[in-house]
Amino acid sequence: MFFTAWATLAALGVYFWTGVNAGRARIRYQVPAPSMEGPEAFLRCQRVQANTLEQLPLLLVPLWLCAFYLGDAWAAAGGLLWCAGRIAYALGYYRDPARRELGFITGMVACALLICGTAWGLLLR
Repeated sequence: MFFTAWATLAALGVYFWTGVNAGRARIRYQVPAPSMEGPEAFLRCQRVQANTLEQLPLLLVPLWLCAFYLGDAWAAAGGLLWCAGRIAYALGYYRDPARRELGFITGMVACALLICGTAWGLLLR
């Protein structure tokens, strides 16, 4: 499960990146903790970080189940697709919230594929 471990680290790296961006926005727009109110640019960064955190369980559980029941390479591919989707989601949302959809859909498709891959692997046993 070598590749799945790397995909997990990549996903955590994406989450860390969104957290750093939210922290930098908090400083840039002078939004003191624990306040969640501020300029729209701050709110976009904060929302990307929060939504990425919300998505992690939906990724990590089927990622590892898929690795175990279907295979390491399949799971890792799904994990990397999720990372690409999350990056596209973040970059789109930072510019304009209406531009987040393609990245969001890509991430959700990756999760759905991992869930289906897990189910397929279970059926093959």
